[in-house]
Amino acid sequence: MAAEGLAARMAAVGLLGAVLGEGQSMAQVVADPQGPLIGLPPQERARAQRLALAVLRHVEPADRVLEPHLRKAPPRMVRDALRLAVVEIAMGGAAHGAVNAAVEMVRRGKRTAPFAGLVNAVLRKMSDAPFAGLPPQRMPRWLRQPLVHVYGRDAVTAMEAVQALPPPLDLTLRSGMAAPEGTLLPTGSLRLEEKGQVSALAGYDEGGWWVQDAAAALAVRLLAPQPGERVLDLCAAPGGKTLQIAAAGAEVTALDMSGPRLARLHDNLARCGLRAKVVVADALVWTPEEQFDAVLLDAPCSATGTIRRHPDLPFVKDGSDLPALVALQAQMLDRAITMVRPGGRLVFCTCSLLPDEGEGQLAAAMDRHPGLQVERIALPGVEDGWWTDQGGLRLRPDYWAEAGGMDGFFMARLRVS
Repeated sequence: MAAEGLAARMAAVGLLGAVLGEGQSMAQVVADPQGPLIGLPPQERARAQRLALAVLRHVEPADRVLEPHLRKAPPRMVRDALRLAVVEIAMGGAAHGAVNAAVEMVRRGKRTAPFAGLVNAVLRKMSDAPFAGLPPQRMPRWLRQPLVHVYGRDAVTAMEAVQALPPPLDLTLRSGMAAPEGTLLPTGSLRLEEKGQVSALAGYDEGGWWVQDAAAALAVRLLAPQPGERVLDLCAAPGGKTLQIAAAGAEVTALDMSGPRLARLHDNLARCGLRAKVVVADALVWTPEEQFDAVLLDAPCSATGTIRRHPDLPFVKDGSDLPALVALQAQMLDRAITMVRPGGRLVFCTCSLLPDEGEGQLAAAMDRHPGLQVERIALPGVEDGWWTDQGGLRLRPDYWAEAGGMDGFFMARLRVS
């Protein structure tokens, strides 16, 4: 077996251990300079992450395949090596490579070496009777139960089916500039099935586009910034929406608490030749010199709408932070309203599937601020069924399922009196 192939698989198992065993997010582990990816060249780092994400999309189904062959649960690392091999085989990978790698990984550990024979025996049974595919990972009960209540069991099952697949790459394009070949979505985003190295794609160096999920891109289209308007992007990092506002010709202020997370925005502004005033501050205490024509608030939330891109999320969250998040969103929404000039507009959005962080927030805000008005505007590619009775826009992973789906979002445009 090629040394590189084993190294990537070992790193993938390390990533799984950090997420499933220690409750770390994938982003945390990948960013750790002493983490499982240490010393790997870029191509193998990418392969390790792809393998780990594939397993996270099928943990419970893989466990169900393994369960009849295990009399008792093996050590965590051994189980993760087994899961990885099962998922590789199910995805159509070379069975002998997956089996040999799992056995070798287990053999190398002092505590796990005694399990090498077990791993070999279990996985040989799998490879002798190849199977195709695994069912999707079900969302955890704390999330699935309320979603079934709101959207119905069939809709939630459809969401899980989309979340089980690697998501395509969506780009937000700048008019008249170079871009790679892909499928133009009805809302205007460009979708790529084959990703490759992002920085090597056509138009990257010229600043002709940036990576942004098609659903996320709709928030700025709903805000509809105009040339010369003063626009505030609250909670701006990593900056895709700021770039959209700046590209529309507005004078944009991008605010976020995290300086490090704003680093990508600075890089993209420079690459795209766009301008924005970037402020590192807490939105709850920062006071602008004057009110804005428009404000976009992409509030901190459970991020439950992004599981298709972050399959680690169900394993590192348990819903216990939801009440605090809902309270924070209400505070931030109230604060954002004060930053809008009379007659101006505000778009509130969250990348959550939970109504408490979307429809519920909108209803509560309307009760607290009787002068607010919800505005529904025509948006290309947005289907009538995506709008709620309140006038908000509810996006779900199972929309455009046959084309790769989209992130889950709630967004609403408000006119401030």
